[in-house]
Amino acid sequence: MFTRFVEPGRLALITYGPYEGKMCTITEIVDQKRVVVDGPESVTGVKRHMMPIKRLSLTDLKASIGRGAREKTLKAALEKGEVMKKWSETAWAKKIAAKAARANMNDFERFKVMVARRRRAREVRTVLKKTKK
Repeated sequence: MFTRFVEPGRLALITYGPYEGKMCTITEIVDQKRVVVDGPESVTGVKRHMMPIKRLSLTDLKASIGRGAREKTLKAALEKGEVMKKWSETAWAKKIAAKAARANMNDFERFKVMVARRRRAREVRTVLKKTKK
């Protein structure tokens, strides 16, 4: 059953535009296709603005706020429910963080990863050879 409804307090990931890759919270529903989202800016770096639902990926997390909640109220609700902490513990957030870490690697760090992968593959191969005999 579908559980990720577009509702005030729903945490979402912005998938397109200047805030792409940042988290936001839906604060107000404008119509069938648009919502008002807010970071709040001090927490996620997203200012309050209107955007199409098509550019959001809804998460399972939700803060308990009313429609059109102020930034102060939203920030308090996020802290009370530990929503951002819960988000950082999800597999989705960890995958995004790992992707960002790989993108920020320099040449030498990529080389070290390659060497480590080769070493691990060699060890796995030797263990499998022993078990086959």
